[in-house]
Amino acid sequence: MNTRKLISFDWALKRLLRSKANYEVLEGFLSELLKDDLEILEILESESNRDHARDKSNRVDLKVRNRKQEIILIEVQYEREFDFLQRILFSTAKTITEHLAKSDFYEHVVKVISINILYFDLGHGKDYIYHGKTQFLGLHYHDELLLNDKQQKLFGKRYPHELYPEYYLLKINQFDDVARDPLDEWIYFLKNEEIKEEFRAKGLKKAKEVLDIMNLGEEERLSYEWHIEELRYQASLYRSSSYVEGKEAKATEMARALKQEGVSLTIIAKTSGLPLEEIEKL
Repeated sequence: MNTRKLISFDWALKRLLRSKANYEVLEGFLSELLKDDLEILEILESESNRDHARDKSNRVDLKVRNRKQEIILIEVQYEREFDFLQRILFSTAKTITEHLAKSDFYEHVVKVISINILYFDLGHGKDYIYHGKTQFLGLHYHDELLLNDKQQKLFGKRYPHELYPEYYLLKINQFDDVARDPLDEWIYFLKNEEIKEEFRAKGLKKAKEVLDIMNLGEEERLSYEWHIEELRYQASLYRSSSYVEGKEAKATEMARALKQEGVSLTIIAKTSGLPLEEIEKL
C-alpha cells in the first residue's frame, strides 16, 4: 500500500495546525486554492474556536492573517444548514467590523476571504469548488468597473472585488476522486484522509508528517477516536432525518392526489397515515 490513513482536516485545525511549526501545511492548502504564494503571519483567536467537537455543531473556524494583512476564515461544516450562505455572509461582515476601530477610516476595512469546506450538499451545481466575489458590471456596456488611478495607488488593486470579501465553497463529497491538478490533490485528502505518494501539491508532504495518526500520543489518539465517533453519530442522525422527511413527503404527495380525486378524508387518513387536520389543509 502506498497510502496511510491520516487525521481529518477539521480535527487537525483544532489541535495541530495552529502551531507555527505547522504553518507550512495551511500555507500549502491556501496557496493552491487561492493561486497565490501565501504566507501566514499569525493565527487569530475567534469566538467560534472551541475545544469540544459538540460545540457549534462540529463547526471548525480558524481565523488567519497573511502577509498581505488579509483575514482568511476557514470553516469545516458537516451538517446541512439551509441558511448557510447567509451565515457566512454574516461571519465576513462581523470580521470586518471586529477589525475596524471606531476612529478608523473606511479605507482600513480589512479584506476577508471565507473558505468553507463542506461535507453536505449545498444548493444545485455540478462543480465541487465554487468561488464568489462582488463585481460591478455595466448594464449597457457590460464592462467591469475599475478603481481610479488614486485608488489603485492607495490600495494596490485594480478592481473593487479585490477589496471586497470573497467566498470559496468546497463541496467535498461531490469530488470524483480524480486528482487532475495540485488543488485536486488537496481535495482528495480532504475527502479521503489519504495522500498518495505521487501527490506533489504544496503542503502535502508536511501534512503527511504532521497528520499521521501513528504520531499521536495516547491521550490525543483517544480524543481523535472520540471525535470520529461523534462525526459518525451526527452522520447517522442526518441520514435518519432525511429518511423520515422523505417518507413524510411521499405521504403528503399521495394524500394530495387522493384528495384531488375526491376520495374521502377518512380513507386518505388511513391510507397515508397523516392526521385529518393536515389533510384538510392540503
